[in-house]
Amino acid sequence: MLPLYPWRQANAITRLAIQSLSLYPVLAAQLISETHLDPEWTPCGLLITKNPDITAAVDWCNTNKIAFQHAGTEFFNDLDTTPENPLWLPEIAQARNPRLVKSLKQDLINKGVTLLEHCELTSIALAQNRITSINTTTGQFTVNQLVISAGAWTGQLFRKLFPGIMGDAPKIAPVKGQMLLFDAKPEILRTMVLDGDQYLIPRRDGKILAGSTVEQDDFNKSTTTAARDRLSEFALKLLPALKNAPLIHHWAGLRPGTEHGIPYIDKHPEICNLSINAGHFRNGLVMGPASAQLMVDLILGRPTAVAPEPYQLSRPH
Repeated sequence: MLPLYPWRQANAITRLAIQSLSLYPVLAAQLISETHLDPEWTPCGLLITKNPDITAAVDWCNTNKIAFQHAGTEFFNDLDTTPENPLWLPEIAQARNPRLVKSLKQDLINKGVTLLEHCELTSIALAQNRITSINTTTGQFTVNQLVISAGAWTGQLFRKLFPGIMGDAPKIAPVKGQMLLFDAKPEILRTMVLDGDQYLIPRRDGKILAGSTVEQDDFNKSTTTAARDRLSEFALKLLPALKNAPLIHHWAGLRPGTEHGIPYIDKHPEICNLSINAGHFRNGLVMGPASAQLMVDLILGRPTAVAPEPYQLSRPH
């Protein structure tokens, strides 16, 4: 649960990622206790096979108190790659995305939150720079606070709802990512592996995730044979034991891309009860808990654990 090569990312990403790391263990335990659904928060460690910028990597780990060690040859007994200054981060964990979302959804329902699914927001009513109501495909609702967190569609939705205030529109574009899932045995791989720009993630039941592509393809979520073949070739070369594991799933998703991958987490400067929390690019889960905490603190006017300026709608580009 880290950004890829976090020492190459903006400090604004690091701040949210590190805070989220401290929040996840408690959140996962709470979700299991209250929903009986396990998000599979698993500290299985991360092996990074190639680190040409090893000094920056070590400095980042030391600064952010991330445990690490230089990985020896024993880490590569079952892997076929050429390591370069490999690092082992033993305390880095993962969560299983669909199960985390399922447990979060159930937790909200248990707490009395009403969820309207397959419900499109079509228009808003404004009075004196305040949203008074929203119109949706399932009816009209009065509004106290409106937070737009529509992922890759956030900019598109904002432009539709607020065509007259485009100066502060979030600049978010879709970036397609394709992934594969192999049906392997639990003993084949026990740690996450980042090799170049691609990675393998072993789930508790043995299934192994291979990812991912980064494609500028508008809002097209279709999968391609070329991406499947490229990811399969990577996975089977890096972990030869996967040759006997069937490929059981190939899918694509749309990441909400922003400049430098920094999300927008901010109250709108003109509309007093409108906020944005979107644009996390590849790090939605990585930065999720800290982003939510920052958003809530801003809305309630409380002191924030993370300085809010880097995430403002008015930030320079």
